[in-house]
Amino acid sequence: MALRFANHFEQKPIFLCLLVFLCGASANIDTTKEKTLAMVKPDGVHGKYVDVIKKSIFDSGFSIIHEIELQLDENTVKTFYAEHSSKSFFSSLVQYMTSGPVLIMVLEKENAIADWRALIGPTDANLARTTHPRSIRAFCGIDSQRNCVHGSDSLQSAAKEISFFFDKSSSGFVSRHDEL
Repeated sequence: MALRFANHFEQKPIFLCLLVFLCGASANIDTTKEKTLAMVKPDGVHGKYVDVIKKSIFDSGFSIIHEIELQLDENTVKTFYAEHSSKSFFSSLVQYMTSGPVLIMVLEKENAIADWRALIGPTDANLARTTHPRSIRAFCGIDSQRNCVHGSDSLQSAAKEISFFFDKSSSGFVSRHDEL
């Protein structure tokens, strides 16, 4: 009986160490994934590029964890792009972004923000065709404004932009990003 009791205590630390290791390892795996907001703009939806863009997303190892197709109204666009409100292109941006439905997605994977931005290419679709010919914007963008897709530019922007569209309680915030 004493032998069984001793063996029980000798095995318990090994079991606890294994449990802690496994729980810690799975926690580390989950925390290495990032989320980013991806938007297919009206020219991308109207041009029927959604399926090709989604294929690129999946082929690049992303998961789409949320998605919604919306027709944005003027107030929503003005709030989402508020940091551009003093710029000369703002009224045309609002008009463009309300011209048709958009597809908004939350993408997830390790290094999601940088990888999505690399996949979409430079803001100016004309530049993208020269410098990043395999990018989404090179494929379906028209110019700097009508560039087919949007991508968050930082962890902070991603969190704000995701909550803007997917968390009703945060609908009044002003996002801070440099991406059109």
